[in-house]
Amino acid sequence: MWPPTDCECDNFHILGETSELLAVDKPAGLLVHPSKPNGPRTLWDGLRELLAYEIVNGGQVSLINRLDRETSGIVLVAKSGAAARSAAIAMQEGRIRKTYLALVWGWPPRDAFDSDGPILRLGEVAPSPIHLKRTVHPSGAPANTSFRVLSRFERVEGRFSLIEASPLTGRTHQIRVHLSHEGFPVVGDKIYGPSDECYLEFIETGWTPHLNDRLLLPRHALHSTGMSLDWQGVCLSWLSPLPPDLLAFANRLHAPCH
Repeated sequence: MWPPTDCECDNFHILGETSELLAVDKPAGLLVHPSKPNGPRTLWDGLRELLAYEIVNGGQVSLINRLDRETSGIVLVAKSGAAARSAAIAMQEGRIRKTYLALVWGWPPRDAFDSDGPILRLGEVAPSPIHLKRTVHPSGAPANTSFRVLSRFERVEGRFSLIEASPLTGRTHQIRVHLSHEGFPVVGDKIYGPSDECYLEFIETGWTPHLNDRLLLPRHALHSTGMSLDWQGVCLSWLSPLPPDLLAFANRLHAPCH
C-alpha cells in the first residue's frame, strides 16, 4: 500500500494567501484530485472544506498546478473563476516560475546542465508494461529542464546528489524523465528507477522490504520547493523547504516517512 501505514500524509498547510490565490504545501502520499468515486481523501476535498465560505458566496476551488501523489510541495489554488482563468493563462505562457528539489542516484559531472529531450508516452513507440510511463523520443513534445547540483554526498548504498530542477515546459513526469535520461534517476522512483519490475511489484504487493532495498525510499524523492509569478503588478512567491523524509536521506540517516 501507499503510503506505509505509519505515515500521516492527509494534512497540508497554507504557505500564503491573497484574496484570489492560495498556495499550499502538499505532503507526499496525498492525492491532489479525486480519481474515482468513493476514493481516498484528497487535497481538493480539504480545500473545499477550507474555502467553504468562499464557495457558498460564488467562489470555487481551482488547482492551477498538479503534483503526482508521491511528489510533495507547492500547489497553487485559485479561489474564483476569474482568478483561475488568469492563472491558467499565466501557466500556459510560462509566467509561473517553478523550482523543484530532487535526490538522485549518482554525481553529475557538471554543476549545471540542461535537458531538452522531447517527451511522449513510451507505449506510443515501443511495448511497455506501464501505461503511464514516458520517455525521451524525437517524436515527442518539446520539453526543457534546467538542472543545478546543490550538493553531492555518499551513503553506504552509493553516491547521490541533491539537485535543483527548473522546468521550462510542463510535460507529464518531465523532471523524472529527464533525470533518468541523463543517467541520474530520482531516488525511490518506481517507474523511472532501477527497473519496471519495481512498479509492477509495488502494484501487486504494496511496499515490501525487497522494494525498500532496491528503491531506498517509499516515494520518489521529488519536492516542489519554489513558485513565483507576477500577479496584478505584485510579485508573489512561495517557498517550501525540503521535507523531513528527504532531508533525513540527504543527511545520511534512515529516513522516516513522516
